[in-house]
Amino acid sequence: MLDRRMSRMSSLSIVGTGSYLPGRPYTNHDLARVMETTDEWIQQRTGIVSRHYAPDGVGASDLAFEASKRALESAKLAPEDIDYIVFATMTPDFILPGSAPILGAKLGAVGIPALDIRQQCAAMIYALQLCDALLATGNAKRILLVGAEAHAGFMPWTDWHLLDSPDGEPPQPEAWARATGHRALAILFGDGAGAWVLEHDARADRGLLAIDLHADGNFASKLHIPMGFTQRPYISQKTIDDDLSVPRMEGKDVFKHAVTKLPKSVLRCCSRAGVKLEDVDLFVAHQANQRINDAVREALNVPPEKVPTNIALIGNTSAATIPILYDQIVRAGQVKEGMLICFLALGAGLHWGSALFRV
Repeated sequence: MLDRRMSRMSSLSIVGTGSYLPGRPYTNHDLARVMETTDEWIQQRTGIVSRHYAPDGVGASDLAFEASKRALESAKLAPEDIDYIVFATMTPDFILPGSAPILGAKLGAVGIPALDIRQQCAAMIYALQLCDALLATGNAKRILLVGAEAHAGFMPWTDWHLLDSPDGEPPQPEAWARATGHRALAILFGDGAGAWVLEHDARADRGLLAIDLHADGNFASKLHIPMGFTQRPYISQKTIDDDLSVPRMEGKDVFKHAVTKLPKSVLRCCSRAGVKLEDVDLFVAHQANQRINDAVREALNVPPEKVPTNIALIGNTSAATIPILYDQIVRAGQVKEGMLICFLALGAGLHWGSALFRV
């Protein structure tokens, strides 16, 4: 297998961060108004207490716009200072075009290259390698890297007003049954966006030190949306009747892959960078499920204080989780110059990997 080492001729620095969560937090008690569930049941299985949802009519590019403004402000830059946009999302505004050029237009950064990538929850790890290559080859000088998701569109209920009011009429039995049937997945996801501004960093001991990436499509069915362009037409009455637009997940298998693959990836990454695991100051992991993160941490024998988490308050925001969490710990003063950060994630595809970054 190809050794995915990285040249140390060039690397990148994160010079600005920003994040955005739409609306108010929706609690587990709110979800219990549209499906058979309880706060205790959700917390025991996921560690999640609340999450945010994009309002109707608000898309991933809108969330990304707010996060990007904050990242640019953090970097003391204007939109015209950016010369490339990389947008990671599995919930784009439209099937086509991608959300990256739409974000560019909203920012006023018109005419620059803008692309979407789709590695779902692992997208930011892949994006770091892509952005490092763009900077190293001189094809970009300053990149806006965004992860944003608007999962609300595939939530398995239509009675949104019931989440906002405890006094409303209960949903119809068929609506209750539908939402409950998708409960194991629906309780996980929330919406939000995180953004980073990236620049070239010529210092050999700073920036992206090593990366380890993998994919295995043999397990694509473990987490996927069945609706697609293999069907003619791709939207039909059967698509609607069978709920094919709602993701399907084999949770136990995804859990198993995460807790076996991610520790190995982290150790490979440390080896490539020539550092010891104990040298890593913080592990910024994708926030899919607190039980997964705890199992990975225990497999690596890493102390809890080195693994920040925010899943309890925002749920799984897929491609947005890592940039949101990193922005939050940066703004909280937990990230200091010279720290060694390990980013790690596994998502649909399957895609997984880790990256080591020196602040």
